[in-house]
Amino acid sequence: MKVAFVFTQAPYGSSRVREGIDALLAMSAYCDETDIGVFFLHDGVLNLLAKQQAELLLQKETSAMLKLLALYEIEQCFISQEDVARYQLTDQSLLLPVKILEQSALINRLRQAEKILTF
Repeated sequence: MKVAFVFTQAPYGSSRVREGIDALLAMSAYCDETDIGVFFLHDGVLNLLAKQQAELLLQKETSAMLKLLALYEIEQCFISQEDVARYQLTDQSLLLPVKILEQSALINRLRQAEKILTF
């Protein structure tokens, strides 16, 4: 993996998540999809919730942008088992298929990246 995109922010607190997704999709035009890893950590896992109601906050949903990852064939998406337990997530509640890893395995994957971009 050459580039890791790490999302640690909740979806609607700032524009960082939207900017990160834009950068991720742009990077996919220049890299092979196997060179890109996407990590959702801590509050960042909230971006993966399928039933968001951004319009209540007068925001645009980021979930539509995240669904483009499948179209761009970006399949290396990871979350930690600890965050799954903390937020009581299930496969049905998630927008994308992700690989659930123990915290240590997730950190090892991140260490393999040449560049890490955090949003």
